[in-house]
Amino acid sequence: MKSSNRPDDLIQIGRIVGAHGIQGAVRVHSFAESLDCYALSGIEIIDTAGRRSRCEVLWAKAHKKGVRLAIKDVITRDQAESLVGCELWIPRGSLPPLDEDTHYWVDLIDMAVFTTDGQHLGRIADIIATGANDVYVVETPKGYPVQEILLPAIASVVLQVDEAGRKMIVELPEGLI
Repeated sequence: MKSSNRPDDLIQIGRIVGAHGIQGAVRVHSFAESLDCYALSGIEIIDTAGRRSRCEVLWAKAHKKGVRLAIKDVITRDQAESLVGCELWIPRGSLPPLDEDTHYWVDLIDMAVFTTDGQHLGRIADIIATGANDVYVVETPKGYPVQEILLPAIASVVLQVDEAGRKMIVELPEGLI
């Protein structure tokens, strides 16, 4: 999600982190909540040099905390290992629309965060999925008393998200900072 190679029309759904078995399957650190993203047509692989190529995913299976994939024409472990570090991307237009007040993580990363009184808290650097709710990791500006703030992604804290303006307004719970 933080790739400098990020094309504007694509959304990163994972990164290949290893080979699985001897028949060319790969292990993927997935950024997608659903395996359905791997079944979409138009998946692109971007290698560590920034070269783009289309791939066809033959199958995708949940595996531990990630995903295992079989990619067409990748049939040996050596071929799979050569893909380690590559990123998997899909066209933004292939994503389903979301309900109101629901956002794709990629649209929140690097968003500026402000309190209701206008204090700039920093930018969302990461998002942590927990059982109850997501947590936004906000990197604070230099000189701030803490390096990061962990904000629960709940309605009483996150009051407004302006995707177009790249701005989030929050009400900090008492004692958070």
